[in-house]
Amino acid sequence: MKHYCLLLLIFILSCEHEAHDASHRPTSLQPDWYNVGFLIMEGVYNTELTAPYDIFQHTQYREGIRPMNVFTIADTHEPIQSFEGLRILPDYNYLTDDVPIIDILVVPSAEHHLDTDLENEEMINFVKSVGERAQFITSHCDGAFVLAKAGLLDGLKSTTFPTDIDTYKEMFPHLDVKSDVLFVHDGKAITSAGGAKSFEAALYLIELLYGTEIAKSIAKGLVIDWNLEEVRYEVY
Repeated sequence: MKHYCLLLLIFILSCEHEAHDASHRPTSLQPDWYNVGFLIMEGVYNTELTAPYDIFQHTQYREGIRPMNVFTIADTHEPIQSFEGLRILPDYNYLTDDVPIIDILVVPSAEHHLDTDLENEEMINFVKSVGERAQFITSHCDGAFVLAKAGLLDGLKSTTFPTDIDTYKEMFPHLDVKSDVLFVHDGKAITSAGGAKSFEAALYLIELLYGTEIAKSIAKGLVIDWNLEEVRYEVY
């Protein structure tokens, strides 16, 4: 009887664990849509995450285009706490899960992107592997440091958070760094200054993929004034 109770307890705990893991999964991804993965970690900044997330997620409400599946990725299934205190439940753990093929990689800025995060070899290797296969790699604010550390910006022009430009140049002296612009598009890399301008870098990619009317429609839905001709950016 004791053995039976023990086995029953193990079975219940196992089921609870599986249910817990399943709760971390996003709703089923739509086939033939773009897969957009957002890399998050402790201290991620709200705006650099939510601005592009909102823009890309709203493609699902437009007809006649290939919309975007959006999901978050971390090195854990436990809640991530943003710098501002928002608790975020990751959709995938890149250390244990079969992460879907990512068409567009988004690296928002995080509190330690200039120091300890760059020492995380598993994370850097994941970014490098995904970035090499992705159609677009994008960063906001200091997310560029992660892309640069992974070697994904070698030979390309890029930018980052304005007050971190000097540090960026010192840390990656081989890179061609641009300042006084909101974002830079070179090859498949789009790097932005971040902050509220993360909306504009994301809308630029929307316009690139879907055209002006779709970009303006999504901007209007989020009450954003959008005119690419008025944005300070560079394309190479």
